Amino acid sequence: MALRLGFSRIDGFREVWAEAIMAARQAGPFASVEDLAFRAQLPPPALRKLADADAFGSLAYNRRDAVWEVRRTPPDQLPLFAVAGVPELGEEADAALPAMPPDEEVVADYQTIRLSLKGHPVQFLRASLTREGVLCCAEANAVPDGRKVKVAGVVLIRQRPGKGNAVFITIEDESGITNVLLWAREMEKQRRAVMAARLMLVEGEIQRSKEGVVHLMASRIIDRTAMLDRLGADRSVRAPLAHGDEVTRPQLPRAGGHPRNARILTKSRDFH
Repeated sequence: MALRLGFSRIDGFREVWAEAIMAARQAGPFASVEDLAFRAQLPPPALRKLADADAFGSLAYNRRDAVWEVRRTPPDQLPLFAVAGVPELGEEADAALPAMPPDEEVVADYQTIRLSLKGHPVQFLRASLTREGVLCCAEANAVPDGRKVKVAGVVLIRQRPGKGNAVFITIEDESGITNVLLWAREMEKQRRAVMAARLMLVEGEIQRSKEGVVHLMASRIIDRTAMLDRLGADRSVRAPLAHGDEVTRPQLPRAGGHPRNARILTKSRDFH
């Protein structure tokens, strides 16, 4: 059994490229990245997007090896090879690139296809959260009524229905979801954290209804979005700097950083 994602999930991937791939593979499976590029006549940007999105698993390439492979695949064949109908890429030593750590893989998934089938971002922060006494969503939902707990998760939904006397927030981690209820008067005291947090830590009391519905009655909201900076740091590739590589006057990144970094977590659905 496998869950397969369509080409439409890849950010910026054109429909004409997807159609070219589907037409070309009617003649049989692709043997290599270069074979795909030649038969589907894909331009380098299309190959790079496929590699960045980890779409070459069926060719036995992991994401990092695929990125390397597409960048060394010639954009156009020389006439002699084109007439022969064979790839022109000769033998070249493998780059022996180190494997990407799991958290970097998940971050790259979110950056390219805005979801991941490999894991949940919060699971890679679990050890730090546990040291702070933070429960996962499943644990919090199982504790007795009236117990005070701390839970952290990605914000999925913020809602303030009706007259707005309460705010309902749904947070998610690798174990499930927790439904948070925050009274409006407390919301006004903590508005910045409530509205800005993408990764939210909630302190409060578990309340169980007779129907079995569980809510975390929030007393304090803490914005822990900064913890996401720990995810996806490339620790496996570290080249030593020569003296000429040292930066004495670094240029600060533009506000907001690289646009893909904002996609480590998808935006919550907020209704006011």
